[in-house]
Amino acid sequence: MTLRIDIIGLQSERLRFAASPLAELTAMLHVLAEPGHHPQLAGWAGDVWAGLRPELAERLREAEFLWRSSQADFLIPARPRQTLAEELDDVDRIDDETYVTAALVTTCGSNRFHSAGPSPSSSSPSSSRPSPPSPLTDARARERALDLAQTRGGRQEAFAERLLADPAAVRARVRQTLEQCAEAFFDAAWAGVAVQLATDLRLKNDLLRHQGIGAALASVSGAVTLAPDGDCIVVDKLQDKSTAAHGTGVTFIPSVFGRPHLVAVHAPGWQPVVQYPVAEPSPSEPVPLETVSLRLEALAHPVRLRLLRTLARGPHTTGELAHTWELSAPEVSRHLAVLRRAGLLTARRHGRYVRYTLNLPDLTALGTDLLAAVLR
Repeated sequence: MTLRIDIIGLQSERLRFAASPLAELTAMLHVLAEPGHHPQLAGWAGDVWAGLRPELAERLREAEFLWRSSQADFLIPARPRQTLAEELDDVDRIDDETYVTAALVTTCGSNRFHSAGPSPSSSSPSSSRPSPPSPLTDARARERALDLAQTRGGRQEAFAERLLADPAAVRARVRQTLEQCAEAFFDAAWAGVAVQLATDLRLKNDLLRHQGIGAALASVSGAVTLAPDGDCIVVDKLQDKSTAAHGTGVTFIPSVFGRPHLVAVHAPGWQPVVQYPVAEPSPSEPVPLETVSLRLEALAHPVRLRLLRTLARGPHTTGELAHTWELSAPEVSRHLAVLRRAGLLTARRHGRYVRYTLNLPDLTALGTDLLAAVLR
């Protein structure tokens, strides 16, 4: 299972390594929303929450769907700037339909807002995929988006309703929230990590200039490689996706706060971007997913690994999982029963929905290689 980025004909200067203040702020916000993913930063997260003004803390909870389970694509810039303000200005230039669709992908936990017609093939390049109907203009897509948001909980539903009713107001509020985060904690944290990011970028760009794309990618992560024929970049992820970098390029953004996640922007219409964790002083090579599967017979089935990866983003219902992976509800239920018997999931009823949650401590006990693979 991989993400493949087609780079046929791509000139070397269109492979960029650059730091992004907005992407790093997004990584910090994810740490605050999911501290269990980042135990080494638990102390930092606790200190930040303790020092936040109540109004800002509420704003972060209100919009956390943009960075909690997965990051909205507009928060991972394809063309990083020197300052957060410049990158937020770039976000402001995105049209409402693009912004809203990207926001709803994270808010609703699905990129399929339309309820009719076949889904685009995951093996097709992004440039050839038809765009789904916009929930701003298509009633069925809007209804589907709100239905999905409702299953995610009251906060998500309220956020989606406000976003669809008044995109301009929500966009302004999100920007203001990010600016307040800069004053509250980001500026100080950014000053501390900027040196690490600059050091990593010098290494990557030196390898790119003198040894080529393959060497530069090998230094990013053991999960990122250049295909033998050199026509695509292969990212080891628990999904089968593809996109193309023709004419736009690929951007690689280092992150200190993003560890251990390897975030990839690959949706149709977006330039491919990979945000990768800066290596720790004594890094260990990530174990391939195939090796993890061989070691753990209980999780050898690829469908169950996919379900775990989805549940690592947050609680989901059987119906959501079935829709996301285009499976039948009974088939998903059977796999969830196996995972529950293994002690890897818990189930809780919320109204008429039963949501399944990943047990991170139990997953961690099985081994850090598995945890890194699932969170990747």
